[in-house]
Amino acid sequence: MKQTASGPPDEEERDILFGVINRFIGFFSRDSQRFSQNDPQSEYPFVAMDTRQAYAQLAHVRRLLAAEGRPGPPSLLDIGCGIGNVLLFAELMDFAAHGLEKDEYPCGIAKRLLGPELIEQADIWDFDRYPAFDVIYYFRPFHDGMIERRFERFIEDQLKPGGVLIANRKMSQEIDTDPRFVRLTPDLPIWRKLLTHA
Repeated sequence: MKQTASGPPDEEERDILFGVINRFIGFFSRDSQRFSQNDPQSEYPFVAMDTRQAYAQLAHVRRLLAAEGRPGPPSLLDIGCGIGNVLLFAELMDFAAHGLEKDEYPCGIAKRLLGPELIEQADIWDFDRYPAFDVIYYFRPFHDGMIERRFERFIEDQLKPGGVLIANRKMSQEIDTDPRFVRLTPDLPIWRKLLTHA
């Protein structure tokens, strides 16, 4: 890919790059959906987040955390990571990336892409290390509204003070009136849990 005079690829080149990425993600997504063992009554099979949106969200958070001058890479957990496509971006952006996936087929792909030590096959409700992460990312894992709202509240309670939440396709908007949280940008679904709250 050629560089523009200023260095980074121009918009047309970025479109080509993201197009190639999306083609590969789509290939693995179709197989993941076909072989999914998730409960169709309440859970989604793996559905890839739009690559440009995921990239923009991660880049925003990475710039924010880099500006704070913290030592070492921030840790990130992708809940329901599927094949690990978002984690690949996170890893290349210098996050200490980890994934959680219950569904066997996409979990196997993520383990092959990122390494078995970075991906845990476990149920969302059984995992007990959420407070260990600086950033938690998800793309709505449940289509059952009651379960999804319970999940969202559960993660908001588990996120450590100072932690960042990237929450795509939230059902509940209660976080916007929760004194523990502040939204970091009106255009992206990113919140930070305050160190102290009322």
